[in-house]
Amino acid sequence: MKFTAEQIAGILEGEVVGNPSAEVFKLAKIEEGTEGSLTFLANPKYLNHIYTTKATITIVNSTFEPEQEITTTLIKVEDAYKSFSKLLEYYNQVKLMKSGIEQPSVISENVEYGENLYLGSFCYIGKNVKIGDNVKIYPNSFIGDNVIIGDNTVLFAGVRIYSETEIGKNCTIHSGSIIGSDGFGFAPQEDGTYSKVPQIGNVIIEDNVDIGSCTTIDRATLGSTVIRKGVKLDNQIQIAHNVEIGENTVIASQTGVAGSTKIGKNCMIGGQVGIVGHLTIGNNVRIQAQSGVGKNIKDGEAIQGSPSFNYTDFSKSYVHFKNLPKIVDDIHKLKNKKTN
Repeated sequence: MKFTAEQIAGILEGEVVGNPSAEVFKLAKIEEGTEGSLTFLANPKYLNHIYTTKATITIVNSTFEPEQEITTTLIKVEDAYKSFSKLLEYYNQVKLMKSGIEQPSVISENVEYGENLYLGSFCYIGKNVKIGDNVKIYPNSFIGDNVIIGDNTVLFAGVRIYSETEIGKNCTIHSGSIIGSDGFGFAPQEDGTYSKVPQIGNVIIEDNVDIGSCTTIDRATLGSTVIRKGVKLDNQIQIAHNVEIGENTVIASQTGVAGSTKIGKNCMIGGQVGIVGHLTIGNNVRIQAQSGVGKNIKDGEAIQGSPSFNYTDFSKSYVHFKNLPKIVDDIHKLKNKKTN
């Protein structure tokens, strides 16, 4: 796709200084700009690059006045960084603007779908599925029976949605993620073997949820595993059966949440965190990376460590931990001095 400086200025409500017909078809850092690329200058640290960049178009703040000759066409805006971000969002929307049903694909009985559906090749849609408007389902995806998918939701290639799952509006689920697989439920038997406990619940994902690649969310044993609106999950996260994650909580990669734990609103959970089952974690909680959480957490707490405890106390304790060899050596010296 090609865009002219005039078109870009129109989108950003900016002013063209240079050639309004200059065309770009790719994005680049200002120091790596080449002919046909679009870049931006927001950080003064990169100012010198504006005079050497080979980028065809550069977005700059409206206050910028060149002190040397430049070859790039400028688009002046109020805030170059925000405008470039806005342009990236617009570009992404245009890039994803697909519609139509590709073949081969399978659409089963009693499927309902809205306007502008994009269904990539080699997709399977099960029975009684309901799909809203402007939904994009990329190739090699599986949608099980009785699934509901809301308007403007995007499922990237290779996503697997098991039966009975409900997904809200404006959600994004990235490649390789599996929603609604069985929870880890097995009952020990007298002979040492395990009997599988049927997992007959479902997963409910509310509106405006983002789920990264290769993340798994298990269906409930009974009832629902629930991801509330605005939640953001990174890649490679495991959410077990009957977990509930509150609104606008964000969780980083490689975190695991065991069954039936309830996480509150507006929490921030770092990478590689392990949370045991049947806990209650309050609202606005901060859990540092690689923490092991084994007890309930009150609203507003910040914790770290494995087992985890208050973040401030952890930081103070860690200072002593680093000095532990010296402390032990000092104790031995005192003991020897006392003995002598």
